[in-house]
Amino acid sequence: MGDFEDAKSSVESEFPAWLVWRSDAGRWYATRRGDLTDAQLEAGQAMTVAADDEPGLRALLTEQRGRG
Repeated sequence: MGDFEDAKSSVESEFPAWLVWRSDAGRWYATRRGDLTDAQLEAGQAMTVAADDEPGLRALLTEQRGRG
């Protein structure tokens, strides 16, 4: 479990606007710590993103950062 906690901390440090967790099935999720406006949602920003692994989640969060 320590490996996940280390990776979670690393991702949250790089993307402080997001809260990271992993499902029982092993899928990685991140949810924004605050709400988005309708305009942000219409621009393609997401409240929650999901990926199969840490690199995939980082890629999605980087993409989301570019939309903001």
